[in-house]
Amino acid sequence: MKILVDPGGFLTANDLRFRCALGRSGVSRTKREGDGATPVGNFPLRRLLYRPDRIGAPETGLSVTAIDPRDGWCDDPTDVQYNRSVRLPYGASCETMWREDHLYDVVVVLGHNDDPVEPHQGSAIFLHCAKADYGPTEGCVALAITDLLSLLSHCGPDDSLTVRAAD
Repeated sequence: MKILVDPGGFLTANDLRFRCALGRSGVSRTKREGDGATPVGNFPLRRLLYRPDRIGAPETGLSVTAIDPRDGWCDDPTDVQYNRSVRLPYGASCETMWREDHLYDVVVVLGHNDDPVEPHQGSAIFLHCAKADYGPTEGCVALAITDLLSLLSHCGPDDSLTVRAAD
């Protein structure tokens, strides 16, 4: 399934259409670490992570892994584990995946800057749960959890997400 995200904040896939949140800086063809932009491009859906104390394993054709309080994601462009999953505590800057705000209760890892990883080209680009007011992300795509779960029930390992540019 091809998932399309337009720069106006809507995600479509087959017959599904959902409002989504994007990066605080909009979308960008030249993603850089910390710029707050959602990168333009086509990204494979790598795997699904979920918080098992809040939700059961989502129904999906993607590879599914439960996270725990020691899971992190390295966002330090000078570190060898940049844009990779790490175990906390970790010696470089990283995001905590076990969050109190529910944004990472369900997370799809997108194949952005991961094959190969290039320093400073952006890290931790996910499809995850949106804030109640659809406030901006740090560069990810976010959906209401009910919409995200609905979308995931149709996803498989060959699917991708395309973020379109504002032309």
